[in-house]
Amino acid sequence: MKLIEHFVNGKIIPGSSDKKGKVFNPATGEQESEVRLASKSDLDSAVQVAKKAFETWSLKPPLQRARIIFKFKELIEKNSDELTKLIVSEHGKVFEDARGSLTRGLEVVEFACGIPHLLKGEFSENVGTNVDSWSMRQPLGVVAGITPFNFPAMVPMWMFPIAIACGNTFILKPSEKDPSCAIRLAELLSEAGLPDGVFNVINGDKEAVDAILENKDIKAVSFVGSTPIAKYIYENSAKNEKRVQALGGAKNHLVVMPDCDLDGAVNGLMGAAYGSAGERCMAQSVAVAVGDIGDELVSRLSKKAEALKVGPGMDKTSEMGPLVTKEHLEKVTSYVDLGVEEGAKLVVDGRGLKLQGYENGFYIGGCLFDHVNKDMRIYKEEIFGPVLSVVRVKTFEEAAKLINDHEYGNGVSIYTRDGDAGRTFASKIQVGMVGINVPIPVPMAFHSFGGWKRSLFGDSGMHGMEGIKFYTKLKTITSRWPSGVRSNAEFVMPTMK
Repeated sequence: MKLIEHFVNGKIIPGSSDKKGKVFNPATGEQESEVRLASKSDLDSAVQVAKKAFETWSLKPPLQRARIIFKFKELIEKNSDELTKLIVSEHGKVFEDARGSLTRGLEVVEFACGIPHLLKGEFSENVGTNVDSWSMRQPLGVVAGITPFNFPAMVPMWMFPIAIACGNTFILKPSEKDPSCAIRLAELLSEAGLPDGVFNVINGDKEAVDAILENKDIKAVSFVGSTPIAKYIYENSAKNEKRVQALGGAKNHLVVMPDCDLDGAVNGLMGAAYGSAGERCMAQSVAVAVGDIGDELVSRLSKKAEALKVGPGMDKTSEMGPLVTKEHLEKVTSYVDLGVEEGAKLVVDGRGLKLQGYENGFYIGGCLFDHVNKDMRIYKEEIFGPVLSVVRVKTFEEAAKLINDHEYGNGVSIYTRDGDAGRTFASKIQVGMVGINVPIPVPMAFHSFGGWKRSLFGDSGMHGMEGIKFYTKLKTITSRWPSGVRSNAEFVMPTMK
């Protein structure tokens, strides 16, 4: 059985712990490897390595750091097929979807290549007589990322390229469900010329997470995962005096207006609800049908959901792959059972799907509920699977209130031909990322990613200038060079004259 170890100080190392986790191929249901789970001492040792590396890495000119990031970009492109296959083999998403997620991570790498420009400060001459003032951004030290199973390349790459380009050193704790991609990224960074100890991967479970939160030498923590864990990360990071950005759960709505391009809305919903088997924090899991559009919307969605091609990720004809683990399959299936119990109409039932030759894989077909209401748990809670709920409302105002009243505020979209409706929706909706005739409104790398309400704990979103600010601290200098005339001491608040 293959054993996946840690990557510290530029090489693969065994940990001190005997704890191991199982890594499965979701398409077959078979265990393919084991991963060593770190102890607190493993994590603490890696932090000391990163702390030592920070002493020299932080002094490198941004231009030199950028050149390594450029080389890393080239290696990602060169090895994209290998990385994509690693994602498919341990997560299960279809090949082109996995490749697309790698590309979205690569876009942040490309953004980080511009770090010499992005770190430029501000300068004001003569803020007072012969007094100048300027600002600069400097790295924090050792920072850490705790990332989820659903994007084993993209989400880490939303964090570490900016962090290390800014001069920090990084500890990555990937999901123990699909850890291989993180190790390969670490190897490619070393091949790109990144000094040993600047980027390290520690595999682990809650013990490793708590060790990150408690270690005083880690100055900032980035996290993506469920809301209960995001809140835990936020509270304990703050308790230990760390900066924190903790992205939590979601229940994303897509509003379908009566005047919209219905084919466009249906196609958008299919990809957004069932792509990656719904295992996305930006998945559209609620379609809000406004006015009399509901019957036709459900009719068209049901035909496409029934025809959805589910299969192994490496099959080029597959539109949707398996879920990541047997336990997650059981969880998603239980939510479908619950929706039936709650009285929603199950229009398309994907439970019990078995594929010839892949009978033990973690498969479920696309599920579609109609006549869901806001009091049902399948509406309130994040299912994180290929389950789409249709909620019917009479007016645009009712749709907006439904969304604004929900505890999550990650992503939302509206399909309409009415410019006034689109503009009002963008302005008034209480959600962090908004799409207008765009089903999955994930911002590009040079903007920032982050939700509102219980979808984000902390003051900062990810990548873009938010990422630059998160991974640096601001220093402002006020300077006067004496001309030889000494002034007397002043005991009042200084003002510029």
